[in-house]
Amino acid sequence: MKPTYVKNQMLTLTVDAMGNEGEGIARDNGFPFFVKGALPGEKIVVSVMKVKKNYGFARLEEILVPSGERREPVCPVAVSCGGCQLLHVSYEEQLRYKEQKVLGCLSHIGRIQNPEQYMEPIIGMEHPYGYRNKAQYPVGRNKEGRIVTGFYAGRTHQIKANEHCAIQAEGMDEILAIVRSFMEQYHISPYDETTQTGSVRHVLVRKGFHTGQWMVCIIINEKKLPHWEKLVEALKEIPGMTSISINQNQKNTNVILGDHTELLYGAPVIEDRIGDITYEISPESFYQVNPVQTERLYEVALSYAGLTGKEVVWDLYCGIGTISLFLARKAKKVYGVEIVPQAVKNAEKNRAKNQISNVEFYTGAAEEIFPQRYAQDPEGSRADVVVVDPPRKGCDQKLLETICRMGPERIVYVSCDPATLARDILYLTTEGGYELQRFRATDMFPQGGHVECVTLLQRKDI
Repeated sequence: MKPTYVKNQMLTLTVDAMGNEGEGIARDNGFPFFVKGALPGEKIVVSVMKVKKNYGFARLEEILVPSGERREPVCPVAVSCGGCQLLHVSYEEQLRYKEQKVLGCLSHIGRIQNPEQYMEPIIGMEHPYGYRNKAQYPVGRNKEGRIVTGFYAGRTHQIKANEHCAIQAEGMDEILAIVRSFMEQYHISPYDETTQTGSVRHVLVRKGFHTGQWMVCIIINEKKLPHWEKLVEALKEIPGMTSISINQNQKNTNVILGDHTELLYGAPVIEDRIGDITYEISPESFYQVNPVQTERLYEVALSYAGLTGKEVVWDLYCGIGTISLFLARKAKKVYGVEIVPQAVKNAEKNRAKNQISNVEFYTGAAEEIFPQRYAQDPEGSRADVVVVDPPRKGCDQKLLETICRMGPERIVYVSCDPATLARDILYLTTEGGYELQRFRATDMFPQGGHVECVTLLQRKDI
C-alpha cells in the first residue's frame, strides 16, 4: 500500500539510482521519488513536491552525505536552468551513467541478453565545455525591467538570465550583449508570451567551428525590426560575422522559427566542415551542435557501414546531407530522404559544393518515400546498407517493415534516444531477421542527460 504524503513534507532518504534525465532516484519504504540534483549513494533531505500513483517528485533541501562524484557547478544558475542536468557530476561519472543508460534500455526494452558483450567504449570529450555551435536564446525582462537573455528554467518558460553559458561556443556572450544593448538603446521590447505583444522573441546564434563564421538570426513578432541597420553595424564588428537575418514569427506558438527569413547582411548561410566535407548551414538547417563529437560519431557510422565502394546506401532522415555526403566517399550510390524542404535544398547545395555526384536526395517523410520507392522498383531501389538517424521518437513502423522486406545486409542506426533505439532494435531482431553486432555511445552533450549511440545490425543469414 502506497504511503500517504503531503506537499512540503520533509523526508530523509538515500539515493540508489539515476533516472532518464539525470535526476536521483531515492525510495521511502520502496516508494520512489525523483530528486533533481541528487546522486547515487548520497543521503539527502528532501521536501515532497508532487505524488502520483507509482512515484513522486521531491526537491533537494540538504545533502547530509555527498557522493564522491559530486562537483561544484561552473555555472551560477545550474540548479534552476533547464539546459544542463549533470553539471554537478564528475565527467567520468557522466560517461558511466550514459553507458549504463544505453545498456539498460537495450536489456529491458530491446530484450538483448548481456548487451555489454556488444558494447564498445563510449567516446567522451577531452574538453567537455564550450562545445555547442548553436543556441536559441529567449529574450525577456527581469523583475527590474531590464532586458535579459538566457534559457528557460526546467519545465517552464521562465527565463533564467545568464550572460555566460559554460557549454556554448566562446563569443556568443559578446553577440548577446550587443543585441541587449541595441534593444535598450532603441527601446525595442522583448516579446511577452502572456499578452502576445512586443518585438524580439529569440536570438539564434550559430558558429562554424572550423571556418570561424558567425550567423545571427533575430526572431521577431512583427514584419520589420526597427533600426535594424544599427544592429547590423554593431554585429559586423565581430570577426567572422557572415550572416545576419530576421525571422518573422507572429504566431501564438512555442515553435521558435517562423516561415519567413529576411537577410539583412552578408550571406544567407554559413559554412562548416566535418572531416573533408564542407556544409552550408541556414538558420533553419538541422546540423549537429557538437562538431568535435559529430566527426567521431560519423567515423563510427562509416566504419559500421563497412563500405568498399560497391554498395548502395539509403540514408533516411538525412537532414542537410551530413551523413549522406560523409558516406558517399566510400559508397557506389547514396540516396538521402528528408522531410524538411529547406534542408534538402541545403543538402543539394552541399553535394554540388563538394563535387559529389553519387548522392541523390528526396524530399518527403522517410516512412512514405522509402516504402513507395521500394514498392515501385524493388530490385532497382534495393540497398546493401540502410542508415537511419531518426528524431527522438525513433523510426516509423512502416519504415521498419520496409527495411525488413528489402533485407539490406547491414543497418546502421544512429540514435539520440536509447529507449526508442531499443524498441526499434527489438522489432528488427525479432521480426526482421537481424542480429545486433556492436554499438558505441558518443557523448554529444556533455553536462546534459542525453546520449547518442551508433548501432550495427546485420542480417542473420549473412
